[in-house]
Amino acid sequence: MTREEKSIVIEDLTAQLTDNSVVYLADISGLDAKKTTNLRRACFKANVKLAVVKNTLLAKAMDASDKEFGELPSVLSGNTSIMLSEVGNAPAKVIKEFRKKNERPLLKGAFVDEGIYVGDDYLDTLVNIKSKEEVIGDIVGLLQSPAKNVISALKSGGGKLSGILKTLSEKEG
Repeated sequence: MTREEKSIVIEDLTAQLTDNSVVYLADISGLDAKKTTNLRRACFKANVKLAVVKNTLLAKAMDASDKEFGELPSVLSGNTSIMLSEVGNAPAKVIKEFRKKNERPLLKGAFVDEGIYVGDDYLDTLVNIKSKEEVIGDIVGLLQSPAKNVISALKSGGGKLSGILKTLSEKEG
């Protein structure tokens, strides 16, 4: 690979890192061609982009990007694949589901909405991360619940209140 080709790859990786708030690094070594194809299909279905990258080029792209990747460059050794997604837990779910039948991929690390996770031990934690849309939905549900209670109390209590006022006005008259 020429120096020009390397710089183009670094620029492309830097742009991808900048554009995505969800970046997973995985080790897919040891998967044969059929299993790798199956993993790529699973990623495609989950809207996850999977690519094998050179560690040195990815490290340079991480340095060049405007994001702080913390300890992630330290896991860049051996076989490394990058998984990009818009949903924080999508790559983790793909990895976990794929590992029901295979030993790989192994999670090396992840960058999810500025949170940094290093090591395969975080796979279950990452699977349970809620997407931004799920969190917003939970918040809206929590905000709507008290309002619904107040409205229903006013509707049911409004009849009682008017009945009490009517009875009191009849007693005075």
